[in-house]
Amino acid sequence: MIVFESILLTFMIICAISVSTTKHLLSSVIIFMSYSLIASVIWLLLRSPDLAITEAAVGAGVTSTLMFLTLKNVN
Repeated sequence: MIVFESILLTFMIICAISVSTTKHLLSSVIIFMSYSLIASVIWLLLRSPDLAITEAAVGAGVTSTLMFLTLKNVN
């Protein structure tokens, strides 16, 4: 289990660094969406399913959809 948690933490750090350094906006939104999904899995591992569902719905779902719509209107 510790190996799985270490892998999740590594992916989360990589996503955070990638979002802050990427120049392409669409790539940044997709990386942010994967960051939110990883965060929801971590909340599940911490035995907090209510926060995991909220993170998955709001972080990966609603926020990503709003970012995609904003990119569509900007470009």
